[in-house]
Amino acid sequence: MSAKAIHEAKGKELLNTFLKDEAVKNRFVVIQEEVNWDKVLQENPWVSTEKLVVKPDQLIKRRGKLGLVKAGVDVDGVKDWLASKLGMEFQIGAARGRLKRFIVEPFVPHAQSEEFYVCIYSHRYADSILFHHEGGVDIGDVDSKALQLAVPVGQVPTEDSIKKQLLTNGSSPEAKVALCRFISALYAVYKDLHFTYLEINPLVVTGGKVYILDLAAKIDQCAEYLCKAQWGDIDFPPPFGRDALPEEAYIAELDAKSGASLKLTILNKAGRIWTMVAGGGASVIYADTICDLGGASELANYGEYSGAPSEQQTYEYAKTILSLMTAEKHPEGKILLIGGGIANFTNVAATFKGIVRALREYQQLIIEQKVTIYVRRAGPNYQEGLRIMRELGNTLGVPIHVFGPETHMTAIVSMALGKRDIPTIPKPEGTTANFLLPSYSSQGVASPATSRRGSGELGRTSSANLLQQLQTSVLPTPSQTLFTASTKCIIWGMQQRAVQGMLDFDYVCSRKEPSVEAMVYPFTGDHKQKFYWGHKEILIPVYKNMADAMKKHPSADVMISFASLRSAYDSTVETMNYPQIRTIAIIAEGIPENLTRQLIKMADEKGVHIIGPATVGGVKPGCLKIGNTGGMLDNILSSKLYRPGSVAYVSRSGGMSNELNNIIALNTNGVYEGIAIGGDRYPGTTFMDHLIRYQNEPDVKMLVLLGEVGGVEEYRITQAIKDGRITKPLVAWCIGTCAKMFTSEVQFGHAGSCANAEAETAEVKNKALHEAGAHVPKSFDELGTLIKEVYDNLVADGIIVPKPEQAPPTVPMDFSWARELGLIRKPASFMTSICDERGQELLYAGIPITEIFKEDMGIGGVLSLLWFQRRLPKYATKFIEMCLMVTADHGPAVSGAHNTIVCARAGKDLVSCLASGLLTIGERFGGALDAAAKQFSDAVDSGLIPMEFVNKMRKEGKLIMGIGHRVKSINNPDMRVVILKEYAKKNFPATPLLNYAIEVEKITTSKKPNLILNVDGFIGVAFVDLLRECGCFTREEAQEYIDIGALNGLFVLGRSMGFIGHFLDQKRLKQGLYRHPWDDISYIMPETMSEQQQ
Repeated sequence: MSAKAIHEAKGKELLNTFLKDEAVKNRFVVIQEEVNWDKVLQENPWVSTEKLVVKPDQLIKRRGKLGLVKAGVDVDGVKDWLASKLGMEFQIGAARGRLKRFIVEPFVPHAQSEEFYVCIYSHRYADSILFHHEGGVDIGDVDSKALQLAVPVGQVPTEDSIKKQLLTNGSSPEAKVALCRFISALYAVYKDLHFTYLEINPLVVTGGKVYILDLAAKIDQCAEYLCKAQWGDIDFPPPFGRDALPEEAYIAELDAKSGASLKLTILNKAGRIWTMVAGGGASVIYADTICDLGGASELANYGEYSGAPSEQQTYEYAKTILSLMTAEKHPEGKILLIGGGIANFTNVAATFKGIVRALREYQQLIIEQKVTIYVRRAGPNYQEGLRIMRELGNTLGVPIHVFGPETHMTAIVSMALGKRDIPTIPKPEGTTANFLLPSYSSQGVASPATSRRGSGELGRTSSANLLQQLQTSVLPTPSQTLFTASTKCIIWGMQQRAVQGMLDFDYVCSRKEPSVEAMVYPFTGDHKQKFYWGHKEILIPVYKNMADAMKKHPSADVMISFASLRSAYDSTVETMNYPQIRTIAIIAEGIPENLTRQLIKMADEKGVHIIGPATVGGVKPGCLKIGNTGGMLDNILSSKLYRPGSVAYVSRSGGMSNELNNIIALNTNGVYEGIAIGGDRYPGTTFMDHLIRYQNEPDVKMLVLLGEVGGVEEYRITQAIKDGRITKPLVAWCIGTCAKMFTSEVQFGHAGSCANAEAETAEVKNKALHEAGAHVPKSFDELGTLIKEVYDNLVADGIIVPKPEQAPPTVPMDFSWARELGLIRKPASFMTSICDERGQELLYAGIPITEIFKEDMGIGGVLSLLWFQRRLPKYATKFIEMCLMVTADHGPAVSGAHNTIVCARAGKDLVSCLASGLLTIGERFGGALDAAAKQFSDAVDSGLIPMEFVNKMRKEGKLIMGIGHRVKSINNPDMRVVILKEYAKKNFPATPLLNYAIEVEKITTSKKPNLILNVDGFIGVAFVDLLRECGCFTREEAQEYIDIGALNGLFVLGRSMGFIGHFLDQKRLKQGLYRHPWDDISYIMPETMSEQQQ
C-alpha cells in the first residue's frame, strides 16, 4: 500500500509544525465517544470562550452538503449537536457507519469572497497545483473551474509562476501576496513530508492572515522510514462505513514485521464466501470473478498473502480468517476459496502446511458451519502442496476440491457458486518423479460465459478530462529490443537462488553463455560464488563496489536489482551513472513514490528502461528471464518458455504474469516476451512503452494486456489503437471490476490499484479498450478462451505458422530441491533429538520457547529439556539450579580458576581463558561427581553395607570419591552441603543413595574428621536419587545418564560461570602478565650436572 488517507486533525497538526508562519496555526480538539468534557475544557480553555465549528473527522467527503458541519455555535451548542450525532449510525451513499470521531475548531468569521480552493496532487511526471478564487461547499466542478500549475518532478514553483498561472482572478493585492507565499510554503511541506494528495477547501484569507478551514490529505505510507521523525505517531483510518477490526490490525502488524505481504480487509463479517488468495493481482481477480457471478453481497473479505511467507506466517493468516469465518453460522453453509496464480518463488507446500494446521485447529467449527473448500494453486513444489490438501480432505470432515495449473485460475469460483460442474479429477499416481512434465492436456478447462453489471460513478473526474490530459502530455516511447540471446546482466544483491534459476533458464534455452556476468554486494569483499551451468560448476565474481563490476564487465547492459526498498533508490541512481546499462529491473516493493518519480525522470533523460519497482521482472523465452520470473523449471517447461512463441504480453502483477505464461501456453504457440511492469503507482516503464516495442517486433503477431483498476495508462493504448500506432491484435482485460460492488473504498493489493476517478475504474477502461478495437473478454474467466480464438484466427489466416516442438536440454535438479520434493533420500550426517530451530519458533525437546517462558521454567527447566529430553518436576529443576549456584566458584586458588586468571592476564580472549580453565577438570579436579555417583550406586546395587564398602575400597587401595575436604570437617561443615541436604530430604520422594552415603560418612569421619561427604560427592549421590526416584526415568535410563557423564555437566556448567567471572575481574582490574615468583619455585638440578659445572 502507498497513498493512505489520514485524519484531518493529523494533517493540520503536520501543517502547524512545518508551515511555520505562513498560516494561522490551527487550534482543534478531537472528540470521540468516550469524551470527558471537563478534561477537554481544562486543556483547551478557548473551547468555552469562542464560537466553534464541529464536524466528523472520518474521511467523509462533502460534509457540508450532508449536513455534517455545525458552525458558529458555543460549546453548549456543540454538545447539543453532538448528542444526536456522536455514536450514531449514518448513511452516506451506499456506506453506512457510526459517527464516532469529530473535530472541534474555532469559528473564523469571514466573507464568501474570502474563501479559496487549493489542491495539490501527484502524478507520474509532475505535481499539479489547483487553485480557484472561490471555495466552500458550493464550489461545484472544481476540475473544470480551477487554474492549474504543473510542477515537474525535481523542480519547485516560483512565485512568478504561481502569480501568473494561479492568481490571475480578482483577489486583492494583499490577498495575492499572502496566497503566493502560502502556496509556495505549502508545496514545500507537501514535497518534504511525502504527501500524495492535499486539498484545502475552503482556504480563507481575511485580515491579511491565512486560515486552513477544511483539509483532506493522503501521505505515502512507504516513506515512513524517511519521515517517521517528522510525522510522529500516525494511524491510517479505514474508509467511513468500514471500521477497522482487531483481526485486520493483527494482520497489518504481521505484515509490518514480515518481508512477505499479508493483507486483510473485512467487507462483510456475515458473508458466506471467504477467500484466502496468494498474490496481489490474483486476489483482485478472485474478487472480480465472485462479483461477476453474483456473489458480491456474500463476499466476506478481501486480502492476499504473497512474497514467500513462512509456514508460521501463513498459519497465523489462515487462523485469523478462519476465526472470523466461523464466528457466526450461515443457513446455506459457507465457501472457502484457497486460490492463487502460479507462484514464481513461493514454496506452495510450505504455505499450505500452515493453512492445513489452521484448518485442523478449526476442524470442529468448520464441520458445524458446513464449509466447502475449493483449492487452486501452482508454483514451486505445488504437487506436494496439493497432495497435502487432498490428504486433508480425507480426514477433515468437509468437502475439499483440489486443482492445479491444469484448471483455469478462477474456475473454482464458478464451481463454488454452482455455475460450473465440478470435474472428476483422476487421483494422481503415488510418485513425484514426473514433476518436470505437465500432467494435463493443452486444452485446459473452458472458460464459462458470465454477465456483467454496470458501475456507478466512483469519482468526479470525467474520462474526457483524463484523455485531454493524456493528449497534452509528451512521454518517451522506447521501441528498441531490450533482450537478446547474448544479453548479459549484473545482479545487485546476494540472490543465489534467483541467479541459479536464471542460469538454468539460460541452459534450457540453449544459450551459449550464461546471462549473469557478475554480482554486486557491498556488504562483503570481492569473492566468487559457485553456481551450476547445466551439469558443470562455474564461478561468478561478486564485487563490493559497483564501479569494479562495471569496469571488468563492459558487455553487461542489464542490471537486476534485488536491493531493499531503503537502498534501491541510491543503488539505482549509482547504476545510471554507467552508460553501458540500458535496462534496470527493480524488484523491491515499497519505494516511496517521490523517489520512484525521480528515478523515472533520470531514466528518461539517460535513455534507460526501468522495469519495476515492485515487480518480479519479465521473461523473453530463448533469451533471458529476470530473477525469479517464470518460477521453477517445471513451470518453465510446461509453459514452453524455453523457446519463443508469437504472443507478447504486459502485466502489472508479477504473479499474474506467470499465470499469463500458463494461459498463453495452453491456448497458443507460446510467449515471445512478457513483462510485469510492477504494481506501484508509477512503474518505471509503462504498458505503452512495451506494447510499442512489441508492435515494432516482426516476430510478435499478437498482444495481450492485463491492466488494473487505478491510473489512466490504458487510455494511451486506446489512443494508440485509434491512431494506428498499434495494429496487431490486442487481447486486453483490466482487473478490479469488483470495486464498484463495494460500499466503501478498498485499496487492492498493489499500491496503484485504487481508482481516484470514474475513468480509473476497471469497467470504464475495459469499455474504452473494447470501443477502440481491442479484444476484451466479458471477464477474466473468459480470457483464455478469447486468446485462443484470436490466435486460431491468426493461424487460419497464415499470419502465424506453428512450428514443431523440439525437446529442450535436460537440466539436473539441485539436490536440496529434489529432497524438498521427496524425489531422493540421503542419510543424515548428524542426528539430534533435543532442539529444532528450523520452524518459526525454536523448540527445546519439542517445547516452543514461548511456552518455556510462559511457564517460567527457568534454567533448570531448560536443562531438563536439553539434557534429559523431558520436563522434570519443579523440585528437580530447582535442585539443578541450586547445584549450579553452589558449584559456580570456589575461589581463585583452585586449578581451573588459576588457569583462567593466568590466561586472562596473558591478554587472551574470553573463550580461550574459559577453555584453559575447563581443561583442568578431570579426575583430580571436579570429576568427583561422576566418580562418586558410580562408586556409591555400584555399592548399593551390589548389596554392600556401608562398612563393607569402606573396607572394600581400602583393600583395593582406592579413594572413596566425594569423601574428604581440605578445610571443612564434621565440626566445621560445608554450608553448601548442608543447604542441599536439607532441600533433598524435604523435597525428594526418596533418598536411598544419599542415606547410604551419610552412613559411609559416619564411618570415615570416625577415623578422621575431615573425611566428610563433600559437595561433589553430595551432588553425585543426590542426583542419582533424583534420576531414580522422580518417576521420569526407568532404572536403565538413569544408569545410562550416570555412565555417559551427565553429572559432571553440572560442575562444568556451574564452574564456567565462575571462570567467566574471574576473567572479567582480571580485565576490570587491568592486571598485567602473570609471572610466577622465583621464591615460590623449588629449583632442583641433577647432581651430576652440578658436579660437571664445578
